Amino acid sequence: MGPIKVLIADDDESILWVLKKLLEEKGLSVVSAKDGTEASKALSGGVQLALLDINMPGKDGLQLLTEAKEAGSAASFIMMTAESTMKNTLEAMRLGAFDYITKPFDLGELEVTIDKALENLRLKGKVTALTERLKEHLSGETVFIGKSKAVEEVFKKAGKVAAKDVTVLILGESGTGKELLARILHANSARSEGPFIAVNSAAVPKDLMESELFGFEKGAFTGAVEAKKGKFELADGGTLFLDEVGDTSLDLQARLLRAIQEKEFYRVGGKEPVKVDARIIAATNHDLEKAVTEKKFREDLLFRLNGITFTLPPLRERKGDVAILAGHFLEKFKGEFNSGMKNLSQKALDALEAYNWPGNVRELENVLRRSVLMSQSVAITPEDLGLPQPRQKKESLEDIIASRIKPFIDKTDHRSNQELYDFIMPFMERPLLRLVLEKTKGNQVQASEMLGINRNTLRKKIKELDIKPEKFKS
Repeated sequence: MGPIKVLIADDDESILWVLKKLLEEKGLSVVSAKDGTEASKALSGGVQLALLDINMPGKDGLQLLTEAKEAGSAASFIMMTAESTMKNTLEAMRLGAFDYITKPFDLGELEVTIDKALENLRLKGKVTALTERLKEHLSGETVFIGKSKAVEEVFKKAGKVAAKDVTVLILGESGTGKELLARILHANSARSEGPFIAVNSAAVPKDLMESELFGFEKGAFTGAVEAKKGKFELADGGTLFLDEVGDTSLDLQARLLRAIQEKEFYRVGGKEPVKVDARIIAATNHDLEKAVTEKKFREDLLFRLNGITFTLPPLRERKGDVAILAGHFLEKFKGEFNSGMKNLSQKALDALEAYNWPGNVRELENVLRRSVLMSQSVAITPEDLGLPQPRQKKESLEDIIASRIKPFIDKTDHRSNQELYDFIMPFMERPLLRLVLEKTKGNQVQASEMLGINRNTLRKKIKELDIKPEKFKS
């Protein structure tokens, strides 16, 4: 068997040269293409691995990937782009790309990615498309904003699993976008034409949660004047999103587990089972493994929910996305309030990026909504944001002394032989002794007790430092 044939397609000649050299050193047979037309011809020539730039003259990388997959190509595709967007990442991964990298890329990281693709080829002989192409179904309300590495990894994973009809568990702090990700997974699934039904376990009183999920029959309890469908039944053919599932009571968890396993349940007061086909996506801001250890969450339910797990990063760990998110929200509010476009002053943006965002993206959206409403000018100022001021750190005695000495130290060279210790210490000791003698009104016995030193030692220091104790006697 001959060497693996690799295609590099990019309109940047320097990238072609670097990648060609890297791949040839691995003993691979390399074909180069400077545009989509050349790349399309090369792909029909038995290429096993292709590195495609998304933006190229002629046909772009996603178009080439689509055509190759439709033609039944078994090649592995690594997509490259200088403009990383959620849409491109999702599209590339769901069309069957092996991976997706953003320029400028680190050659070491790229080499690891290439090695993984080659290993996959050697082990399997061919690479199966990671996901089948899905109908484009994203709207303005189902776009996860961000270009940070952590968010890009979420895009990749979402592109791989959206079409898989498996249970998903989304972990993350409040406000990180758990429901938004659930909606994206639904919108990019084969169930996208079906309903997306959300229920928040933390928002519904525990004694009502059972009927909220499973519905009830007429006469099941006082006030049940007619039968009502629950969230499970309403989600038939679509997706049921169980938000804050960690707040569900243990009793209800048992019913929930059976409904997910058996795909059937009984309404409250019902005698006949109700069959339901719904995909389950659950989310929580709790540590469920810890909850299992503390006997607050069923281990078997965790296993059932934990088909594929996403962990959404808090906004404080993706500060590079703050400006992007802010721009998105300001554009959104322009239409929402039917007003002119507001912009952030540089100082306001600096304040947003410096803030820790305990409420994450939801808090950022609320802060900007309030700022747009309250700002009297086109440019939003830090005062308009109304962010909590950081608490001032209390200076310790050591900090105060250090701040006074530092300027003198900074001006002193290590070769000056100034004997700093002997020079500075009298300036430290003299005010200390003077203040203590002032407090004790010149009483040296009391002063030595306060200082915790022998009276003879105090007398010696008073003499050395030329302090006049009698001045402090009233």
